Amino acid sequence: MNNYHSKFNQQTRIHKQQGFSLLEIFIALSIGLVLFAGVLSVFVGLRTTVSETSSYGEMQENGRFAISVLTDDLLRQGFWGDLPSAMDAGVLENNPPIATGDCNVTGTNNGSFPQAVGHFRTIWGTTLASAAAMNCITDALPGTDLILVKRVISLPVTPPVVAASLDANRYYLMSSPNSAEIFAGNGVIPTIPNSQTWEYQNHIYYIKNDTQGSNTVPVLMQGRLTNSDPAINFQPLIDGIEMMSFWYGIDSDTDVDTNDYDIGTGPGDGVIDAFIPARNMTQALWDNEGSRILAVKVFILVRDILPDPKYTNNNTYQLGGSTAADQFSAGGDNYRRLLFTSTVSLQNAKVKVWN
Repeated sequence: MNNYHSKFNQQTRIHKQQGFSLLEIFIALSIGLVLFAGVLSVFVGLRTTVSETSSYGEMQENGRFAISVLTDDLLRQGFWGDLPSAMDAGVLENNPPIATGDCNVTGTNNGSFPQAVGHFRTIWGTTLASAAAMNCITDALPGTDLILVKRVISLPVTPPVVAASLDANRYYLMSSPNSAEIFAGNGVIPTIPNSQTWEYQNHIYYIKNDTQGSNTVPVLMQGRLTNSDPAINFQPLIDGIEMMSFWYGIDSDTDVDTNDYDIGTGPGDGVIDAFIPARNMTQALWDNEGSRILAVKVFILVRDILPDPKYTNNNTYQLGGSTAADQFSAGGDNYRRLLFTSTVSLQNAKVKVWN
């Protein structure tokens, strides 16, 4: 009898220790799959949001940096230290040094340093019709704008001005209220009473396409004046800058008609009569003949570095005007873009002589 109860209890324990049934397993797996799908959906959504946020954050940083760099140059365009007038060969005590392999614009006096003939342009730009620009660029992106700005940097060299305080690969301007002289950092330092010395700059900006692996990335290039051959050294500045457009604010004494962009007959009172796109600027406007360039509108279109197959861009971006020449159409590609704009007043262009 005792053996019978012992066997019965063992069988009962064995029955109680049996696993899940097949139906229970399927129900558990179904519930697990539903929960896993929900978690996976949330993870994918968060990852997509993080990717988009990161993309827009990077574009905002690149766009703001591009605007900041261009604004800094434009605000100080035509600044020549203590010199109370515009830069011209007539204000220099000696002829400027020769910048070997210099970049030149169309005209007789448009290199880095002023010559004794023609108007010296301290700001100039154009809309590029081909990859070749000036006499030193062969890889520019057609349809975008190029701009050059000449000035000295804001802070003078800490005195005393000796060879050890100068960069041999740069040029400098020593100026006083009466005269000035341009010299190389490894050259003879001039002597001008009551003067200060500033680093002389000629910056050129344009856009080119750069191949990075299997991807083509538009890059903003910056050319800087150096005491070497070639005189302008180009380096990539910011990735993702796809389009760049400049409109120039003109105050004119005479009526100038440039392809439907009428300036009018302003009295030359320091008030901008119209903004002219780079492609419609004439030699007379660049040379300030009967007019003056008082401001520049800057338009920067920033593109994401990599395409997103899940995103389609059908937007059209306005870069200054309403004509086809002032628009950029994404055309249904997979790149995100942001448009930045700023208007910069050329403070040094508003006065001919400082008192």
